[in-house]
Amino acid sequence: MIAKPMLQALVPLVDDLSRELPDGERYRRLLESLRALLPCDAVALLRLDGAWLVPLAVNGLSGDTLGRRFRIDEHPRLRLLLEAGGPARIPADSQLPDPYDGLVLGLQGQLEVHDCMGCPVLVGEKPWGLLTMDSLDKEQFSAVQLGDLQAFASLAGATVSVVQRMAGLALRAEDERQRADSYRALAAEKSAPPTLIGQSAAHQRLLEEIASVGNSELTVLLLGETGVGKELVAQALHAASPRAARPLISLNCAALPETLVESELFGHVRGAFSGAVAERRGKFELADGGTLFLDEVGELSLAVQAKLLRVLQGGQLQRLGSDREHRVDVRVIAATNRDLAQEVRAGRYRADFYHRLSVYPLVVPPLRERGHDVLLLAGYFLEQNRSRLGLGSLRLDGSAQAALLAHDWPGNVRELEHLVGRSALKALAGLATRPRIVSLTAAHLDLSAPSARAEALDASDNTQPTAVSVDLRTSMEAHQRQRIEASLARHQGNWASAARELGLHRANLVRLAKRLGLRGTGG
Repeated sequence: MIAKPMLQALVPLVDDLSRELPDGERYRRLLESLRALLPCDAVALLRLDGAWLVPLAVNGLSGDTLGRRFRIDEHPRLRLLLEAGGPARIPADSQLPDPYDGLVLGLQGQLEVHDCMGCPVLVGEKPWGLLTMDSLDKEQFSAVQLGDLQAFASLAGATVSVVQRMAGLALRAEDERQRADSYRALAAEKSAPPTLIGQSAAHQRLLEEIASVGNSELTVLLLGETGVGKELVAQALHAASPRAARPLISLNCAALPETLVESELFGHVRGAFSGAVAERRGKFELADGGTLFLDEVGELSLAVQAKLLRVLQGGQLQRLGSDREHRVDVRVIAATNRDLAQEVRAGRYRADFYHRLSVYPLVVPPLRERGHDVLLLAGYFLEQNRSRLGLGSLRLDGSAQAALLAHDWPGNVRELEHLVGRSALKALAGLATRPRIVSLTAAHLDLSAPSARAEALDASDNTQPTAVSVDLRTSMEAHQRQRIEASLARHQGNWASAARELGLHRANLVRLAKRLGLRGTGG
């Protein structure tokens, strides 16, 4: 017989299965109910992706957790829970490192998890992921009935099934068999698969466009600043296309001398030029049936543009030094950080070639327009560096999170990646022994040079508390309050415009502002 509290928690969630809800809202309700029924400090729903566990939803964990990718063979607790076959509790005195050390939003200064339990999530009787619960108290779960967690894990599986059906992503038996076996085989590659990480409105619009144009044969021109991740977008477009099983060949047009570009693109025959001792296929032939990604396409000379135009128009090319034509079937994705329309007007770029490339122009947004995505991306790079440096945990304290959110990011995601790696080394410098948990502070990040965004925030509120002297929640709320006030000031109190700038829905922004105690939230 099901206990009344459990029944009261499950009924609304079962009712949710028949309702139209955003995916994120379904997962949020699930975790909130679990945490209410079985009090703890943090819960998480993680999806199994090969040899990795990817956080899909969290409650009670820091904002960067959703950007992390946990490699199973580097996190023995997660592996034990996956292989348990059902709900399980890790002994409170276990010395195994916990992946959430330093990430739980608990008491100030208390960073280590002391009690944890979890249960595999099954979809169609196949392993799909993991539901975890963690506490900073040593005996939090000593009296918990494991069957209660099993019930929530089963409901999580049903929720995932509903999400997949509504998204039209029915699971294939073979795909799921490979997914189930993959974490046991523990694939040999040591770096996480390329992933587009983010939850902001700007990032969601990008994902929607990728899904829309990815499944077509249109030539795509990726536009955006240096470091925004155009190559990852190209990989996502290829993966979403019917050509996904065929090669994706990349060429950085700016990295080759002018004399070699034509040979790299079209290939050459023996004796075509000095040093051509054998016949060689070019990138177009290597990509036949698949996709060719031309990075920094704005650097191509007018002469090479003319020869490329012929291939784009008819799929015909000639190897350098040969009179024989080859026909190829290639989809081209190009990328540039230049304004090619302006280059055309200045006579430095062929108009006909530009129009061939920009059949579908796709703008990759800069990091400064993606709001709190910076924390998710930071989490991804933190986990990479934790693994590379052999650390138990690598985290951001409140001052570091506030500094990341206030920075303008002229170098975008690439700048953030390098910053996290550099800061981790700074945090370790001079330490005689490596602590179990390494915390990065604003001082380690060294983003002291005032950005335009930080100056605007300072001007809007000169009474901002210093993040070093307050706890994480206070620091983050102060920063959120400041960001909202500054945005509303720029948009003359227009809540819809401010919400767009901050990457939020208007209703969510109003609710957040009310919680933060801002006035005039009825606007």
